[in-house]
Amino acid sequence: MSFPRRLFLAAALGLAALLTVPALAQDWAKARLDKSPRHLEWVTVQNGSRAVKCFIAFPERKDKAVAVLVIHEIFGLTDWVRGVCDQLAEAGYIAIAPDLLSGVGPGGGGTDALGGADGARAAIATLPPDQVTADLNAAADYVTKLPAANGKLAVGGFCWGGGQTFRYATTGRMDLKAAFVFYGNGPEQPAQFAQIKVPVLGFYGGNDARVNATVPKSTELAKEAGIRYEPTTYEGAGHGFMRTAEAPDAKDPDKKARDESWKRWKDALGKL
Repeated sequence: MSFPRRLFLAAALGLAALLTVPALAQDWAKARLDKSPRHLEWVTVQNGSRAVKCFIAFPERKDKAVAVLVIHEIFGLTDWVRGVCDQLAEAGYIAIAPDLLSGVGPGGGGTDALGGADGARAAIATLPPDQVTADLNAAADYVTKLPAANGKLAVGGFCWGGGQTFRYATTGRMDLKAAFVFYGNGPEQPAQFAQIKVPVLGFYGGNDARVNATVPKSTELAKEAGIRYEPTTYEGAGHGFMRTAEAPDAKDPDKKARDESWKRWKDALGKL
């Protein structure tokens, strides 16, 4: 097994051991989606022989829009992640979220077939990094070629998806304009940072020492590589605050961090 592959699996397994939130119990997220006035749809894109199920949300606007590739948490493509897509569409962007667990579940199913958070966490650990990148590229190719898209692409992800967002920024994709990392680890090798050609904005909860311990090294490597990496920490917020802040039992620090993060994210997208 290659060194990058071992790192990929170790990170996924570490997250699986530490994240215990019942993230798939999201009736509140589904209720919000059901009320959305925007056009929401499912599509299937091809990565070679792989069929990757994707959720897309379209904005209501007369001109073409920037596309945002949304990378889900370790829990897979949940209702909350679909809700993020809808909120991006509400802000004026086309958002696509591929189910990177497509075909992994029983009967060739994806996130919905894995029986909940534990099943999704375990399945994430089996995904080959190259397959993840190729799935993301397939989704990005699809969305940027839509008639309603203007050809510009941004990527954003959460937790496991935040780490994958940082890694995706190292792939050198030419139409990628920015990466938005929500409480995810950065690459560990200087050579990986040297491949990043876009601004990377980081969003971190103050009460998340595990992930925050990686930020100084990312800052150092980004500086050495001459890339723009701007981490912001929201004091009092926990890991996963973008999701937990929307739940009925949300804590005030998480809600404040979410509101400030959404403003920062939308402001940055508006400058692309």
